[in-house]
Amino acid sequence: MNHTPSPTPVRWGILSTAKIAREKIIPALRESARHEIVAIASRSAEAARAAAERFGIPVAHGSYAALIADPAVEAVYNPLPNHLHVPLTLAALQAGKHVLCEKPFAISAAELETLRPHATRLHFREAFMVRHHPQWHAAREHVRAGEIGSLRSVQVAFSYFNDDPANVRNVLAMGGGGLYDIGCYAILAGRWFFEAAPQRVVAMLDTDPVFRVDRLASALLDFGAGRQLVFSVGTQSFRHQRVQLIGTRGRIEIEMPFNPVEGATSRYAIQTADSAALHTVMVPAANQYALLCDAFADAVRFEAPSAAALDDALINARVIEAVFASAKGGRVEVL
Repeated sequence: MNHTPSPTPVRWGILSTAKIAREKIIPALRESARHEIVAIASRSAEAARAAAERFGIPVAHGSYAALIADPAVEAVYNPLPNHLHVPLTLAALQAGKHVLCEKPFAISAAELETLRPHATRLHFREAFMVRHHPQWHAAREHVRAGEIGSLRSVQVAFSYFNDDPANVRNVLAMGGGGLYDIGCYAILAGRWFFEAAPQRVVAMLDTDPVFRVDRLASALLDFGAGRQLVFSVGTQSFRHQRVQLIGTRGRIEIEMPFNPVEGATSRYAIQTADSAALHTVMVPAANQYALLCDAFADAVRFEAPSAAALDDALINARVIEAVFASAKGGRVEVL
């Protein structure tokens, strides 16, 4: 939904000095008059002060609780490790703050349901920035227009290499593992392009023997009506990402679906039964993080809170649980 930006910016508090906050969200918030960053917090007062000085943020808090209690903060950005997403989001909601929370929103659907009492009182959303990138919208319009016939298969590959034992992605107690970290994007891709939720899941996982988190997760998701998502995501594999959309009369390949280079054009290719040639489509540069933040600010200013964002996040959470259950039990899981 397009809105004229409100003359009153949303007053943000940044919950931690995490890398994604420093490198993506804070710069994105500073791009638009829709936003004002009024505070930042860290478990270390020194780290909070350093970040505040670096980014010109007026207030530095030496604890998360202090930022959540700050009356100047209207909305909280939560980029903490996965196991702290729901607890700190809940604390912020209880304090009357809106929350934009990094993905995955929760490490279980039951945990996520604890937020439901606040769903019609405040805005809280899962920070899937890819939903806001123009290339995702453009590619889906080809599908909707029937240019590749009926979409039958969405194929996703997403991987990187990280064997650092200190990294939160490799710490089981913090919700580590590739399925939570990047598998959530693969699931979202299927939901986005099929515009539906999956009905059945069958999966296999390879677990790191030391970290005990999944380092390779592959799954087949049945969306009904002959539609399938197949994905493979890995945290100890060569860096790569692709989304393939295979229809009855053509295909689309998105080259950099999840991390397109900021400030540069992105591209995808389309091939149809009417032409043997693979046609490349260039998409103008866009900051998907800025678009995400602007959409959230517009919701805060112009839309009534509803349970829609929670229900959407619950779909991904339940699918992730089903992938784990399928791999563990060696069976198809029905959603």
